[in-house]
Amino acid sequence: MGQALGLVQVDQSTVAIKESFGKFDEVLEPGCHFLPWCIGKQIAGYLSLRVQQLDVRCETKTKDNVFVNVVASVQYRALAEKASDAFYRLSNTREQIQSYVFDVIRASVPKMNLDDAFEQKNEIAKAVEDELEKAMSTYGYEIVQTLIVDIEPDEHVKRAMNEINAAARLRVAANEKAEAEKILQIKRAEGDAESKYLAGLGIARQRQAIVDGLRDSVLAFSENVPGTSAKDVMDMVLVTQYFDTMKEIGASSKSSSVFIPHGPGAVKDIAAQIRDGQLQAKLI
Repeated sequence: MGQALGLVQVDQSTVAIKESFGKFDEVLEPGCHFLPWCIGKQIAGYLSLRVQQLDVRCETKTKDNVFVNVVASVQYRALAEKASDAFYRLSNTREQIQSYVFDVIRASVPKMNLDDAFEQKNEIAKAVEDELEKAMSTYGYEIVQTLIVDIEPDEHVKRAMNEINAAARLRVAANEKAEAEKILQIKRAEGDAESKYLAGLGIARQRQAIVDGLRDSVLAFSENVPGTSAKDVMDMVLVTQYFDTMKEIGASSKSSSVFIPHGPGAVKDIAAQIRDGQLQAKLI
């Protein structure tokens, strides 16, 4: 009914292109407009002013000969003041933008290595945006923003990169484990050395105490028992220690039987053997 009466409604965020006998006349803003079709006035089409998004997937290769799929996301919109250019000058806006994106990406990425491409995503996006802004502004379009949302290497390359990363992490883990074992061995050796040192001090003190006690016992016995010499006392002490040792051996559950000579002259023999053994040890 509205068209029959020559009334046209233009929605919000949209403009209409008005023609007169097939020639561009004016751009109609949102609202209701009178359009006398009987005198050759008509609507050629409508143009949305909303921001639109186009995702472009471009396959290219890097400087180190790795094929990658670069996904660029372009946000653009038509300018109301250049609506006639946006409507008439381009037949397919999305294909035109896609062509420019292909051109810039395939000119930029081959100059970079794969790692650099990941690190310089913003530089690639800026190059695409600058080229699109310069080209599309003449057609009545504004480039709002351009993003490089993904860089996908070939599946074999991704697997190889993951294996390299895993190997590097395993190498670091092995180094850390070896370093930990080294520290444990050093600490264990230090503890063993300290233990032996303290044990040596204890043995030395024990022997010093034994020597001091024997000396005091010999002197005291010689003074209190007239007619005895230090040699007699030492013989008695040695024989006493000998029999104490044999008693401890016999008391041990793991010891075997030990046969020793017994008789009145055996004690004198034992003392002589002990004394001779000590003298030979001193000579050696």
